[in-house]
Amino acid sequence: MLIDLLSSVPSVVFGLWGILVVAPAITGVYTNISSALSGVPVLRTVFSGAPISGRSFFTAGLILAIMITPIITSITRETFATVPRAQKDAAYALGATNWEMIRGSVLPFSRSGIVAGVLLGFGRAIGETIAVALVIGSSPQITQRLFSSGDALSAVIANQFGESTGTYQAALIGMGVLLFVITLVISAFARAMIARAERRIGAESV
Repeated sequence: MLIDLLSSVPSVVFGLWGILVVAPAITGVYTNISSALSGVPVLRTVFSGAPISGRSFFTAGLILAIMITPIITSITRETFATVPRAQKDAAYALGATNWEMIRGSVLPFSRSGIVAGVLLGFGRAIGETIAVALVIGSSPQITQRLFSSGDALSAVIANQFGESTGTYQAALIGMGVLLFVITLVISAFARAMIARAERRIGAESV
């Protein structure tokens, strides 16, 4: 029930929640992580540079992870429901525990559906605009620091297209086409995996 409710929440609500609640609350966590990893050669660079506002790549990723969870969960749940009852009963008949039945019968049968659900969620995350634009910080820089402010393709288009002209507008249109192609490829691949799983289910049920 909670997952179904989350799937109906508009993305702007997630964005406002992220900028008003999550970003201020997580700033202290950023500082603690940066201090704890300051002596590790590689990680001290990745986890340094925490912004005062809390708006960063990591905050945007956290909000997106919460947003795509309902999609992944619902597809995974439907995939688990398609596992033949006889296959699960056979595992129990051989003396398998609940976890052994899940690991040996349910997960191998549902692997394609789970991967497809993850890809569909990833496709939505790539195309998300409003929530990302609110919490990522809108800083046009390339950085390797997760706690630094940055920007995303969809956020750049949404924030700057209205005031763009000439070559810059053409560049934004090109970014939109690139975003469309990436999302289309990911969605098509996910749909193909779902269709493959459905064909396998149909063949095994005959």
